[in-house]
Amino acid sequence: MSGYLEPRESARYWYGDDERRVLEALSGRYAGANPPVPFALRAFASSGVLQTREGLYDMDLSAKLPEAADGAYAYVCGLVWSDDERSIDALMEPLGPTRLYMNDAELYRSSAAEEMKPDARIVVPLSFRRGWNAILIECRKTPAGFGCRFGADEAKVRILHVLAPFAEREGSAGWAYSSASDRRRFGADFGFPDCRGPEEATGLAWLPRMRWTAQEAELPNLGRVFGRPAAPAAAYGWSAVAVPAGAETIVLEGRALGATTIWLDDAKAVELGAPGPFRVQALVAPGTRRLFVCSASGSDGWGFELHAHAGGRPLPLELPLPVHGASGPWLYAGPLPAAAGEPDPDAVCRTDVLFPAVDAAGRSAGSTYWRLDGPGLMVRPYYENAMLSNKWTTGTATNYARWDYPLGVTMYGLLRTARALNRDDLAAYALGHIRSCTDLYEYALWDRDTYGFPSVNHQLVLIKMLDNCGSFGSAMLEAYLQTGHERYLAIADTIADFILRRLERREDGAFYRLCPGEYSADTMWADDLYMSAPFLIRYAEATGRREALDEAARQFLLYRRYLFMEDERVMSHVFDFKYGKATRVPWGRGNGWCLFSLSELLEKLPEEHPDRPALLELFLAHCEGVAALQAESGLWRQVLNQPEAYEEASCTAMFVYAFARGVRFGWLPEPERYAAAAFRGWRGLTGGAIDRQGNVHGVCSGSRYSFSPDYYMYDLRTVVNDNHGIGIMMLAGVEIGLLKAALAQPHRAAAGAQA
Repeated sequence: MSGYLEPRESARYWYGDDERRVLEALSGRYAGANPPVPFALRAFASSGVLQTREGLYDMDLSAKLPEAADGAYAYVCGLVWSDDERSIDALMEPLGPTRLYMNDAELYRSSAAEEMKPDARIVVPLSFRRGWNAILIECRKTPAGFGCRFGADEAKVRILHVLAPFAEREGSAGWAYSSASDRRRFGADFGFPDCRGPEEATGLAWLPRMRWTAQEAELPNLGRVFGRPAAPAAAYGWSAVAVPAGAETIVLEGRALGATTIWLDDAKAVELGAPGPFRVQALVAPGTRRLFVCSASGSDGWGFELHAHAGGRPLPLELPLPVHGASGPWLYAGPLPAAAGEPDPDAVCRTDVLFPAVDAAGRSAGSTYWRLDGPGLMVRPYYENAMLSNKWTTGTATNYARWDYPLGVTMYGLLRTARALNRDDLAAYALGHIRSCTDLYEYALWDRDTYGFPSVNHQLVLIKMLDNCGSFGSAMLEAYLQTGHERYLAIADTIADFILRRLERREDGAFYRLCPGEYSADTMWADDLYMSAPFLIRYAEATGRREALDEAARQFLLYRRYLFMEDERVMSHVFDFKYGKATRVPWGRGNGWCLFSLSELLEKLPEEHPDRPALLELFLAHCEGVAALQAESGLWRQVLNQPEAYEEASCTAMFVYAFARGVRFGWLPEPERYAAAAFRGWRGLTGGAIDRQGNVHGVCSGSRYSFSPDYYMYDLRTVVNDNHGIGIMMLAGVEIGLLKAALAQPHRAAAGAQA
């Protein structure tokens, strides 16, 4: 066996030295395994359980059930779907006596000390089975408190998305909580509720309410959804009608309580200047046709009725797009300013826009979003493509539409691979992933501020560290430089402000991780050169702000003082300021991040830049140290200077990338030596880590840090198709192709052709 594969399984066995075929396999497998699945739209009760900014579900039942007596019990129930068997750490903060069950097994019971300690926080491991998992939390009220806060540790990375239990709530998002009971109802001695059966079978009433009372249902639609405003207001309605084959016209009829305009697709079908009935006949083609209504409040109420029929048969209205857990055919937005002007249905009937809201008195009230015909029921988009146990592995889930740092490398790799292969479809796929994140940026900010914790773009709108923004932001700017899409630049401005103005720094200006109370408090990581520099380089290119490029250069020289092991000419993974020393463990991928990023900086840094000589000297020294540690197979090791460490693929790909660029751009002396090392590394990857289907083997999972090399060698194991390795494999292959072309035409300029 060579590396992680039998020779016959390897890409090299089938494709030889044809890096284009390898790139086709890598990119094709990734795109096929991660189809462009959109965000899920779900009904969400805004009066239900919300989340804290940290992502814990706030189940303070004292506020939800104020009439409950001391000693009363209540239950909180939810469903979690898992694509595979997986585990995460949950956090429990009991406010009183609390028990946690999952799949009818008790996982946690609070102690007296925990119940009385206001800042108690307990880690509870959760092991999910494939499919549905039922979570039940029992809370008992005491004078000290009633309820708990519960959720995933690192919630914006390890997403614990909870769906509502019980048949009546199927498809909606969020927890259900019971009315108070004077006795225990569930548990090992009492049995457990069927969380997918009817609510009434549990013997308890469950909240939040999802349906109107009979009295509420009698109100006009906009009045029951938004209330009756004291000042003039407007609202939108969005629905669809299915026109059968053979129908050439349909009839729209109904009545409105205020001035109302109705569009059928893009054409105005009804225009009422005052309350009253309407009946119109409209030409229409078969298929699903859009209905859009703008209706103002009236003196006798607020709302409209709309019915459609063709050939004497009623045509049912339906939701214009799938919203899980919704009932009724309409989406509504409001209350809106009454004098907002005539809307453009194409600009309104979308899920990536917010609307200017007013309160009952007609005063500006921020923004609002689509809602449903139910008490406090909102439409919420959710990222559900992967509920992860490990931050970066996918199992059977898809990564599409996720913003996180390993996927930033993947998107960059796909964009450059698309150019190298002249594959517009591949570029469109990567740009679509990026757009899926950025199109909902404004919504995600609003969602975070409205519900406490966002349902999409978790890391982008909760930026706390470089991991959250730099890598994917760099890929986004790569897309901006190709497309000029202005929203990318607006988001990049926010990221740049964080990095340049708000990120923690040492006294000398070096970036570091403050992280109070966490294991990584007061540390500097080699990884952060990648998390910052490529973004700053592209931001400078996109905006002309030299400050960003200067900062990237400055950080490399500062990091050298702390992390570069001059005697071995490799980088320590971490400097721990708590101990005042570097770990002196040269983790492979940490070194890869540094050389990868430094090669990108040198490409863009002007020849006359004052830091260029020192940066070029660092690049030469680091390449020299790394080159001396290449294994006979062509790969490099997980801990570079430990002969017993396993050979690791992602760092190898980064070194191949940096060496190829160093030769191609003319930075490295002995170009034949480094070109040979790059080719030997690529052959090691294609022969031992990339199989013929494009699967990537031998990539270390996401790392913490240690002063002991044993942690990296024995605790961090390799994962097939870990996202840390896929993009960089493609980038290494692209650079190998460019290196071949440059060596074949030595008369060409050192820069060569860009991909």
